[in-house]
Amino acid sequence: MSNRIADIAAMLTPSVEALQLELLGVELAASGTSALLRLYIDAPGRTVAIEDCEAVSREVSAVLDVNDPIASHYTLEVSSPGIDRPLFTAAQFGKHIGESVKVTLQIPLNGRRRLQGVIVGVEGDDITLRTETAEVSLQHANIEKARLVPDWAALGLAPEKSSLDKGRAPRKKDSRKPGPSFNDNGADRPPVTEQKQ
Repeated sequence: MSNRIADIAAMLTPSVEALQLELLGVELAASGTSALLRLYIDAPGRTVAIEDCEAVSREVSAVLDVNDPIASHYTLEVSSPGIDRPLFTAAQFGKHIGESVKVTLQIPLNGRRRLQGVIVGVEGDDITLRTETAEVSLQHANIEKARLVPDWAALGLAPEKSSLDKGRAPRKKDSRKPGPSFNDNGADRPPVTEQKQ
């Protein structure tokens, strides 16, 4: 996480926590003369509602207007983490031990910047993943992006593999468009967005 993003997260966290919500992380993507500031929030013990996203958008907009941390025109987006939850801290990795994750590294490991594996351990800032070929240890500071890989069968959104399927070769990729994506509460709704000047 860059210092700028860390500063924005630190600035906005009190406003989010005042609403009894948790700021999981912040993404800032610049494109030309505009930018996208995306906040991921969670509601401990329940799913994030659209009203939560709207409330956070209102509160943090006031903080951003006063502090003005982004010089260019930007869009503010507040979203629930969804079932392919992004992971921003080592502690968040620790909450998902045993689950599959995709990571993009800043500095390649054994020539690879993208890895997928199961989180098997977290100790301090060291994260251990079990990939198809080996266990690897990653420094959290080297992780650019990380997202959980949903277990579609466990969620009841894909058929479970039968014992007959396990020995078969993988099928060719389906060229049809995927269906709609769903957030944590099962609603097919876009995140809350707001244009900022």
